[in-house]
Amino acid sequence: MTALTTQQELVRFLEDRFACAQACTGCARACVLRVSRSGPDVTGHEALVRSKALLCAEVCDATCRMLAEQNLQDESALRLQTKWCLLVCLESAQVFDARPGAEAEAATCRECARACTEFLTTLN
Repeated sequence: MTALTTQQELVRFLEDRFACAQACTGCARACVLRVSRSGPDVTGHEALVRSKALLCAEVCDATCRMLAEQNLQDESALRLQTKWCLLVCLESAQVFDARPGAEAEAATCRECARACTEFLTTLN
């Protein structure tokens, strides 16, 4: 991890890390709920929505667990995981946009992507 030179930088880093982890948790939850509402028999676009929601939930969950670890970890691994989460959330939001009734999930995915972006700025 790049040396944080001030107490203020450390506090911002931790706040952004926590906000990103919270957003990931919320996004994972929203995606899982979307899958549970779609039922067992899905076809066509609903199958794409379901697969994106499951991927998004898994990536967000993994990112949250990584961010929640006590040690600061390797910055490059943390950056890579967060960027992956950001991209998956944006892709999922686009898929949800095309699905009537999935507006809340799309918004949650975008919020998570925003939190990831903000956290990444503290790593640079």
